[in-house]
Amino acid sequence: MTPRLFGTDGVRGRAGVHPLDPQTIRRLGAALVRAQPRTATPRMLVGRDTRESGSWIEAALAEGASSEGAAVTSAGVVPTPAVAYLTRTQAFDAGVVISASHNPFEDNGIKVFSGGGEKFSERLERQIEAIVADRGWAVAPPAPERIGSADLVGAYLDHLRAVFPEAARLRGFRLAVDCANGATAPVATTLFDSLGFDTVTIGNRPDGRNINLGCGSTHPELLAQRVVERGCAAGVAFDGDGDRAIFVDHRGQVVNGDAVLLMCGRQLQREGRLARATVVATVMSNLGLELALRESGIELVRTKVGDKYVMEEILARGLSLGGEQSGHIIFSDYLFTGDGLCTALNVLRTIALTSRSLAELAGDLVTYPQVLLNVGVREQVDLQSVEPVADAIARVEARLAGRGRLLVRYSGTEPLLRVMLEGQDEREIRAWAQEIVEAVKSHLS
Repeated sequence: MTPRLFGTDGVRGRAGVHPLDPQTIRRLGAALVRAQPRTATPRMLVGRDTRESGSWIEAALAEGASSEGAAVTSAGVVPTPAVAYLTRTQAFDAGVVISASHNPFEDNGIKVFSGGGEKFSERLERQIEAIVADRGWAVAPPAPERIGSADLVGAYLDHLRAVFPEAARLRGFRLAVDCANGATAPVATTLFDSLGFDTVTIGNRPDGRNINLGCGSTHPELLAQRVVERGCAAGVAFDGDGDRAIFVDHRGQVVNGDAVLLMCGRQLQREGRLARATVVATVMSNLGLELALRESGIELVRTKVGDKYVMEEILARGLSLGGEQSGHIIFSDYLFTGDGLCTALNVLRTIALTSRSLAELAGDLVTYPQVLLNVGVREQVDLQSVEPVADAIARVEARLAGRGRLLVRYSGTEPLLRVMLEGQDEREIRAWAQEIVEAVKSHLS
C-alpha cells in the first residue's frame, strides 16, 4: 500500500521530520511536476507563512521541482489564498503554500493548488504519493537558478478591494485586526487602511516562532479584549496562513463561521447571487444554522470536515457559498478556497448594506448547545472494531433519539479523535461526550 502523505489539508507534520524532511520534500517537489500535464517549462508559484522553517522547506521543494524542469517563483510571505488567486490569474501551472495554518511554529505543511486556483483532488494527491513512493527514480541535480522571486501581492490586494465597492459607507469604522503573527501581517493593515477603516492591528510582529501563539483565530481572547478597550465596532482574527477568519462583535463576543454563513448567505440571496439558494457546510456546523437558513428558504448541504470537501461540493453543484464553523469560508465568485481577508470584507459589506451591527447579524443564529472534546489516540482504527468504544457511541446515540447530533471522527492533521455532541442540555451532552472520551482513553490512547 502506498504510504499516505496528504491529509485533509495537504502534507502536515513536524518540520524536519518525515514527511517534512529535506529528502522527502525534494521528492515531493519533483513529483508535483511529474504529475502535471507537461508544458515546455512548467511554472510553479510558492508562498509561505512566517514560520522559521518556511525558507528551507521552500528551498528543498524548489530543488525538487526545478530538477524536473520547472521554473519556480517565490512570492515570499503571503496568505494562502493569495497563492491560489495568483496561480490562476498569473498563468502558473501550480501553486504551493508552505504553512501549517493554525498549528504551532514547530509544525509546517505543504498545500498544493492547480493552475485553476483549486486545491488538488484526492485522486491527484494519491497519484503524487505513488510517484514519491516509486524508488525507480531519483531526484536529479537541481538547475543552477532554482528559484526566482516576484512581488505579486499588489494584484491580490486589488482583487480584494473589488469585493467591497461600497467601502465608503463604513469610512472611519474602527476595526480591530489580529494577524496571528502570520501570513496576513504584511498586508492586512494596508488593505483595511486603504479602504478607509480605522484599523487597530495586533499580532503583526512575527519572529518565526510566535505564529498563532496566544493570538489569531484559535485564540480570539486577546482580540476581544482589544475590541472592548479601544471601542472598536468589530474585530477579525485570521489564522497563521490567512485562509480563515473569526470575528468579535463590539461587546467582545466571538462570532464563528456558522454565523458568517448565515448573514452572508442571506445577503447574497437578497442580491440574487446565492446560486441555487444553497449553502455548503460541514457536519460540524450547528443544527441552528440549518434551521435558520431553512426559514429563509435556503438549503444547507453538509460535507465531511475539511474546506477542500466544501470546495468540491461547491464546484460539483455550481454553488457560490460554503464554509466551516472554524472560519474557512469560500465565496466562489472570488476564489475557490477559503480567504480570511475576503471573508472579512464580505462581512463588513453585509454590515454596510444592512445598516445592522455585527452583534445584531450574529444574533439571528440561535444555536443548539454544542460540545467538542478531543482525545489523543495511538492510531486511527475502525471505532466499530473496538467494542467498548462502539458501545459508548451506541448508548449516546440512543439517548439523543433524534433530539440532537453526535459526530465522532479522527482529525486529519493531528493524532486526535474528536467527539462532537449537540443537544438541548449542555451539561447532559458534555457528560455523554466525556463517556465516549473515557472509553477511547481506556482502549486507544
